[in-house]
Amino acid sequence: MSAERAIVSGLAGRYAVALFELAYEAKALDAVAADLDTLRAFLAEDADFARFTRSPLQKRGALVRAMAVVTETAGLSELTGRFLGVLAGNGRLRDLEGVIHAFGRLLAHHRGEISAEVASAHALTDAQMTALKAQLKKALGRDIAVEATVDASLLGGLVVKVGSRMIDSSLKTKLNNLKVAMKGIE
Repeated sequence: MSAERAIVSGLAGRYAVALFELAYEAKALDAVAADLDTLRAFLAEDADFARFTRSPLQKRGALVRAMAVVTETAGLSELTGRFLGVLAGNGRLRDLEGVIHAFGRLLAHHRGEISAEVASAHALTDAQMTALKAQLKKALGRDIAVEATVDASLLGGLVVKVGSRMIDSSLKTKLNNLKVAMKGIE
């Protein structure tokens, strides 16, 4: 458990550790990880769903029923469905994104992978993601679990965070650096 504390923290981290331990005991880590990827996609693609999960105005009973419908509709595993019910019943559904992120870090650690966060201006294709993972593996000498997000404000390029290291090749940063350099000339 001490290794998990080093990887995740906070309330979302505690829920993620609980889910990870349940999934590990049930030998369902891959199924739960796939379910959480589906939920991450729902949160990213459906603004109404994301707003619903974060709303403090929703009654817990309504949240629990809604998560049961989401579980059935999306074909999520029973374990994930029960977990969503617990989150909703405890009024912690707003922490779902944090739980998903923390679970991903725990899973990567369990598999001996390094976790990398990659932000790009546009969604990366499968080919780009494969090439990125290969380059990161070559540079770091270990398998990489990539958590990709889209940040349109970057304009182009990537921001890669691996542990305490960050590589920022975004167009936004390059333009800001140019702006600072140009101010020095004036």
